[in-house]
Amino acid sequence: MADAAIRPGELVLDIGAGDGALTGPLVAAGARVVAVEPHPERVRRLRERFAGAPVAVVAADATGLRLPGRPFRVVASPPYRISSALLRILLAPGSRLVRADLVLQRAVVRRFAAGRWARWELAAGRPLPRRAFRPPPQVDSAVLVVRRR
Repeated sequence: MADAAIRPGELVLDIGAGDGALTGPLVAAGARVVAVEPHPERVRRLRERFAGAPVAVVAADATGLRLPGRPFRVVASPPYRISSALLRILLAPGSRLVRADLVLQRAVVRRFAAGRWARWELAAGRPLPRRAFRPPPQVDSAVLVVRRR
């Protein structure tokens, strides 16, 4: 989270917010957070946990998400199964994305970081051990750092 260098007042999407493991530190860093979560019970818990905080909880599947019309960041650990679809949405023409720090399957990070992107710089960031997750995934993870050129 510290690698993301969030500044106070930034609009940040936490896609696949779950129980708010990233949402909490984003709020503590001074971000205005949009927490996107498709599961109704987690949405309810997020709304309770962050009531009164600068957090908008959106009950939605990330692959159908409408992106903000103004500059925004993404700091997220989305479900691995939507990684490619989510990146297509975030990197689409017209996106106002400034930077994203995404925890993804390490093989996906390598594949996207190796590609050529006209408007974007994609790089492999910090590797994350399986034990950093509960429950631990069956695959290795890493951070994909996306920056607008």
